[in-house]
Amino acid sequence: MKIFKHIAPLKEFLKELRLKGKTIGLVPTMGALHKGHLALIKASQKENSHTVCSIFVNPAQFNNPADLRQYPRTMDRDTELLKEVQCDILFCPDNHEIYPVQPAVHLDFGNLDKVMEGEFRPGHFSGVGIVVAKLVHIVEPDRAYFGQKDWQQFAIIKQLVEQLNFNLKLYSIPTLREPDGLALSSRNLRLSSDLRPLAPVFFKALTQAREKLKAGEKIHDIKKFVREMVEERPGVKLEYFEVADSQNLKILENVNGASRPILCVAGTVGEIRLIDNLFLD
Repeated sequence: MKIFKHIAPLKEFLKELRLKGKTIGLVPTMGALHKGHLALIKASQKENSHTVCSIFVNPAQFNNPADLRQYPRTMDRDTELLKEVQCDILFCPDNHEIYPVQPAVHLDFGNLDKVMEGEFRPGHFSGVGIVVAKLVHIVEPDRAYFGQKDWQQFAIIKQLVEQLNFNLKLYSIPTLREPDGLALSSRNLRLSSDLRPLAPVFFKALTQAREKLKAGEKIHDIKKFVREMVEERPGVKLEYFEVADSQNLKILENVNGASRPILCVAGTVGEIRLIDNLFLD
């Protein structure tokens, strides 16, 4: 595996690959890698001759400085995991390499970044869009891979790619879970042994809410059920539970005519913020 910390030598290396007719897949991450990330790597390896995994904890997408400071960083372990799955290229720049000056631009994604995560994390998706645009310009991949757990992020990146005419295909890979249903996430590393058993409540709430929705119950009543179910556990708080159109993220009051509805949830276990989602189908 080749490791690059700087943009110029990476671009030169990738240019040589493209001249030889090679295809490139990109898996953008913030590190603290787990099996979900490795599934993205493997998906890329099936469709591309070379795969680039980027590891960069992007300060522009954190609206909470404490969250940025505490975000898990496990570069040595991440590097070994990538070698084990035979990833071709690791790009792990520092902050100055990606942001030689503080970004002055702000991206607005219309309705997509005003609901759910956008409501609770103002500025988050502008930061996501900026760093993804930078990575796409640097790597110039044929394909890029993201996890379904961050579906709202995927919808926003899809709009970014379409409206800026980036020449690549995007893929969303299904969420991997622990045996008790907890979605794999880098933030899970911060769950203490006392908090970890509480964390699957969000997946359990999503599962039961989906069954109620399929049975014809009203979304308004399901929202009340989810809040009561989640918050009966000490130390667990619900930020939001929404049913949305998965394509335009319009919040739904009923699912009639919606394009593949998705159930989305976010909340905290102790101080650790977790998100999850399930498609209705």
